[in-house]
Amino acid sequence: MTMVQPIALATDRVMAALKSGLEVEFGRGAGAALAARFLEAEETDIRWDARASERWIGAYLAQEEDLELDRIVATGFLDGCWFVGTFIVDGDGNAHGMLCCRTFACGQAASQAFAQMR
Repeated sequence: MTMVQPIALATDRVMAALKSGLEVEFGRGAGAALAARFLEAEETDIRWDARASERWIGAYLAQEEDLELDRIVATGFLDGCWFVGTFIVDGDGNAHGMLCCRTFACGQAASQAFAQMR
């Protein structure tokens, strides 16, 4: 039986599984470094999927007139750190980019930053 969970519910297990799988494939010690590179390359999608809460902060003026995008601030927990980021999201909830992202050691600091984002 297959069980699917959003990344936001199991971020610690997702990153541990990614590192473990990369170590099996590429050797001991390579997992953490390759996982960091993978996270860097797919950061927008991974952080968007790892969000715990989100808030609409305004429309985003796209260069394409037929595409309506929004600016969404989101907070979540990924790889042992809390984050707050501003994402560009379409009407279907797909992230198209990330304008900024800050990481925090504790959830309280992330919650304060999330509340202050405009």
